[in-house]
Amino acid sequence: MPLKLSKRTKNGPYYARGTVAGHKIFESTGLSNKRQAEAWAIRKEHQILERHALGSKATLTFAEAAHDYMMTGGDTRFLEKILLHLGPDQLVSSIDNHFLLQLAETLYPDGSAATKNRQVITPVSAIINMAADNGKADHRRFRRLKAKGARTRWLTPEEFEALCDQAPPHLKVILTFMIGTGCRTSEALAADVRYWHASTGEIWLPETKNGHARMVQMPQRARDLIVSHGVPRSGALLRNHKGHPYVARENSGGHIKKAFCNARENARLGADVTPHVLRHTWATWFYASTRDYGRLLDLGGWRTSSTAERYRKLAPSDLGDRLKVYGWDFSRLGDQMPKPDERRETMRAVV
Repeated sequence: MPLKLSKRTKNGPYYARGTVAGHKIFESTGLSNKRQAEAWAIRKEHQILERHALGSKATLTFAEAAHDYMMTGGDTRFLEKILLHLGPDQLVSSIDNHFLLQLAETLYPDGSAATKNRQVITPVSAIINMAADNGKADHRRFRRLKAKGARTRWLTPEEFEALCDQAPPHLKVILTFMIGTGCRTSEALAADVRYWHASTGEIWLPETKNGHARMVQMPQRARDLIVSHGVPRSGALLRNHKGHPYVARENSGGHIKKAFCNARENARLGADVTPHVLRHTWATWFYASTRDYGRLLDLGGWRTSSTAERYRKLAPSDLGDRLKVYGWDFSRLGDQMPKPDERRETMRAVV
């Protein structure tokens, strides 16, 4: 029985109702133009009949798999461009390594291998692998392009001091928080006072980029700077120069870009120094201070050692000693950290 179209309101969308291959259908087409709605209904019938004949794995579209992925909180940063290019009818079963490499080249012809991996191959493979875990597609492995010129930049203690010297007070606190914990900019700016433990310098991050909540720990120097700068009574722990929380933006750390660039320029550091370099720096500093690789993975929130290896850089053997000179002792964290003195124990509250 073909799907019948009807409207609930004069200017509203058409609804499709009927039974196709034993499946009862009643859903909005999202279209108010009758000809377009009829085309939608024909395509819907075709999909149902094909799925009934061939099975769901053979007929699952990438758009359907992507919808499931987004509904479960998957990273959506790069999906719009992919979905617009593939359209609603691209089958998951037809996406293989060759197809994916061609897609990456088409969407980012001038992009580096790292860009193509990050913005095409990684999100597409994540969507298809989730569909496979749910029994809707076959498992497969996608090859990443070999990236050249991986980021190697990290800051020496002296360079970080120069950067902080040129930063306004509110930014100095943010930078110190980030380099003391390894947090991404978005994670740092979303940190909430409710989860802050001043006595141990720990803070719980319920929402992170990869979706895995974690507790981070910071050295005494970072903890003491936050306390002395002033801890808000509620809401965001880190604030802008007016004392207001930063407005949340999905997967964005651009809130501090202008102030950071000014401080970087005045400190005479190169354009290769970005806020994300602080995460690379933290990994390098932490390992140089502790040689504790397992704890590096836990505090950094990485699930694989290969990812952590990209962040931990080769450093001179005296780096751990140099860090202690500047007050960066990563060997005494959490309950091993010295308690705040009485002056700092009574924290100044910021409205």
